[in-house]
Amino acid sequence: MKTFLDTRTIISILFASLLGFLYACTGGNAQDRIPSAEHFDLEWAKNSTWDQGQAEVAKYQATRTIYGKPRNFEYVFILVKETFNEQYNAKTDSYDRNDLFEVMKINKFCRIPTDNYPYHFMTSIFYERNQPATVYKLTNSSQEWCGNTSKHFLAKGKKYEFGYNSYWDGQGVGEMTIQGGIMFEDQLSHSLRALKFSDGLSFQQPVAESQISSKATEPKIYNATFTVEPAENVQLSTTYDLNQMNDVWKVSVQLDSDKVNEYWFADEYPNILLKQRTWDNRNYELKEHYMDDYWVIKDNS
Repeated sequence: MKTFLDTRTIISILFASLLGFLYACTGGNAQDRIPSAEHFDLEWAKNSTWDQGQAEVAKYQATRTIYGKPRNFEYVFILVKETFNEQYNAKTDSYDRNDLFEVMKINKFCRIPTDNYPYHFMTSIFYERNQPATVYKLTNSSQEWCGNTSKHFLAKGKKYEFGYNSYWDGQGVGEMTIQGGIMFEDQLSHSLRALKFSDGLSFQQPVAESQISSKATEPKIYNATFTVEPAENVQLSTTYDLNQMNDVWKVSVQLDSDKVNEYWFADEYPNILLKQRTWDNRNYELKEHYMDDYWVIKDNS
């Protein structure tokens, strides 16, 4: 038996197909919000703090285990608003175009000394200004005497495009696609600042393992459990004055049965990360926090 479709039905099918095609082909704007988005303040990055033409600079006394030993170093986090264009998914030089949108950029830089040579890591994380918990783009590069590695993750439709160039055998140069709807472990030090903090808040969320390394393997993704509670008797080994904090929140992230990360945030906006302890000893304590136009050459004479 033949089935005939009327003109209205055919048009509806074609329109739905077109929408699906456009949705699949667009970039980060079509990236699914993370499942736990309801627990984050989507207005967090819209505060006027970020419209003053300066960046937030946070410096941490940090340790990380490399070659079996804890290495001490300074870790610098920079948070600033930028305007991207969709054509290049980068900061725009021209504002006379119709594909612009605002992002928040987090740059994380460190130089880690070891016995023989230093490690350098530079990580840039971008999210759309109204999506503080969903990564739009993430890049990481590492440099040490054995070689260079670069990686990028870019939201494409419902997934992330993962491209890499590594000096490791079995990796080399390549690309793959990984699932969307995830958070990255490396964004938590910033994105968790936008939580709707409350005692007893708990939720689950897929989290991709840290990408701050020279390896370029497919990321392991954990079904992590997040819990929030007030923190008491918080202490830092640095000279940063905790007396200026009214309250402090502790966020625990259980990646799996034997991997737990802990983060401490100030309750007062902008909810700066005060301290971090992770299962693999990536530990940070705040020592300095200020706003600055760091890209401007200053005459200190």
